[in-house]
Amino acid sequence: MSHDVIGIGNAMVDVISHADDDFLDHMGIEKGIMQLVDQGRAELLYAAMSDRTQTPGGSVANTIAGLGRLGLSAAFVGKVSDDALGRSYAQGMEDDGIAFPNTPSAAEAPTSRCMIFVSPDGERSMNTYLGAGADLAAGDVPEAPFAGGGIVFLEGYLFDKEAGKTAFRRAAQLMHAAGGRAGITLSDPFCTERHRADFQSLIATEMDVVIGNEAEWTTLYETGLDAALDRAASDCATVVCTRSGDPVIVVSRGDRLEVPVERVVPVDATGAGDQFAAGFLFGYARDLDIETCGRMGVAAAAEVIGHVGPRPQIDLIERFRALGLV
Repeated sequence: MSHDVIGIGNAMVDVISHADDDFLDHMGIEKGIMQLVDQGRAELLYAAMSDRTQTPGGSVANTIAGLGRLGLSAAFVGKVSDDALGRSYAQGMEDDGIAFPNTPSAAEAPTSRCMIFVSPDGERSMNTYLGAGADLAAGDVPEAPFAGGGIVFLEGYLFDKEAGKTAFRRAAQLMHAAGGRAGITLSDPFCTERHRADFQSLIATEMDVVIGNEAEWTTLYETGLDAALDRAASDCATVVCTRSGDPVIVVSRGDRLEVPVERVVPVDATGAGDQFAAGFLFGYARDLDIETCGRMGVAAAAEVIGHVGPRPQIDLIERFRALGLV
C-alpha cells in the first residue's frame, strides 16, 4: 500500500503526568529540560506518576498521527520490543489509522518511553528512556511502503547512533527512487551539536525540507540565525525555523517570509513542534504555497498547546477552513 507520508523515528510511549515544583525537586528532575534516564530510573519515575495519560508517541510519530487525522494516508516506521508497552504502541498506532509495518519483536532493550511531568505553568520536564526504538537500523526500514512515493519525514533524535544514520539514508534513497521527497526535523540542539557534519551532509545531499527551531539552526551552523538559514537554503529547497512566540521563518527556493504565530495561553507545550510539522507537511504534501503551509503549521501548534497531550483533539481541517486555508 502506498502512503502520502511515512515517518521514521523512535517509537516511544509518552507518559504524561502533572507535577508541582516540590515534586520535581524531590525526585531530582530538572524543570523544563529533557533528560536521558536509564532503565532503572525510568521504572522509578513511572511508578511515581500520580495521573498518567499514556499514548503512543515520539516526535515524528506524533507528527504522523496529526497528518493521519488530517486525512492523509500515513505510516510510521519504528522499532518496539515484544513487551506490553510495545504491543500497546503498535495497536495504538493502528487504532489511530496509522500503518505500523514493523510488528513488535524480540529486542535487546524494552520499548522506549518518555515520562513527561507538566508543571502548573505548562512547562514540561521530560525524562526519556531510549530503549529499543533508538536501535532502529537500515534493516528495519522495509521497502514496500515507499513504492508509491510521497514524503518521508525523519526524526533527528535517531541520528544519535550510527544505525540510525544508515536507516535515514536508506529511507531517503528509497523515497527519492520512488519519485517522492524527504524531510527531517532537527529535534534538539544536542543532536545538531553532536553530529554537526553528518547533519549538514544529510541536508545537502538527501533532504528537500528541513524543520528546526532557532537554537537548533544556530547550533548546527555555529553562526547567527540569518546566516544559518541562508547556509541551509543554499543546500536545501525549503528550510523552516520556528521561534516560540515569534514569527516562523520559511525560506523556499530563494523566497523568504515570516508567518505570525497565534497567541494561546499554554496548558501543555508537549507536541507543539510536532504538530507544527504536521500542519506544515499537510500543506507541503498537497503542494500548497509556502505561506499557507506555514499558517497551517501555526494553527496546528496553537491547538495542541491548549490541552494536555501531544496530539490534536479537534478537527483541524475545520480549523483550517475557518482560517480560509482550505
